[in-house]
Amino acid sequence: MSSRKNREVISLEYLVKRARQGDCQAFIHLIETNRQSMYKVARSYFSNEEDIADAIQDTIETCYRSLPDLKQERYFRTWLIRILIHKCIDIIRKNRRENPTDLLPEQGINDPALKNCEFEELMRSLDEKYRTVLLLYYSEGFKISEIAQLLDMEENTVKSRLSRGRKKFRDIWTDATAMKGGMINEKRI
Repeated sequence: MSSRKNREVISLEYLVKRARQGDCQAFIHLIETNRQSMYKVARSYFSNEEDIADAIQDTIETCYRSLPDLKQERYFRTWLIRILIHKCIDIIRKNRRENPTDLLPEQGINDPALKNCEFEELMRSLDEKYRTVLLLYYSEGFKISEIAQLLDMEENTVKSRLSRGRKKFRDIWTDATAMKGGMINEKRI
């Protein structure tokens, strides 16, 4: 392990220990350090900013209350993301019970700023089970074994979802590129 990586692990473990001892600033620093990761994971489940915010807020609250239950400080990030995934799933279940029209296909992302992001749109078109695994693996850098632990599934299941997710993403990308190319050629005629 490089000395920089080793310092980061020591720093993370130190912050977790301090937070467990009641140091609110250490806890805030831990959350700030993981804020972008939490947003990306919640974004893989929701397009609605309110649901994303609810999931993150619930996660932070649960994390703060449950910090004494964390067995090893070095796994704080994995533990935090696991809590977030469970909160996202809880919100999805709650929303389905409250509003059965959510079972209808999405009509797209309502935020105009995100409509211009092709990658976001392509990821949204993937089934959630593939999108989450791809995000955790490629964007967040989790290992297959860590993803399996986070999602409570076998490593082989994670591997197959990664493989299928990559293939589905490639197919969607190819279709989108072909469609764009067709539209460009039509404009030239």
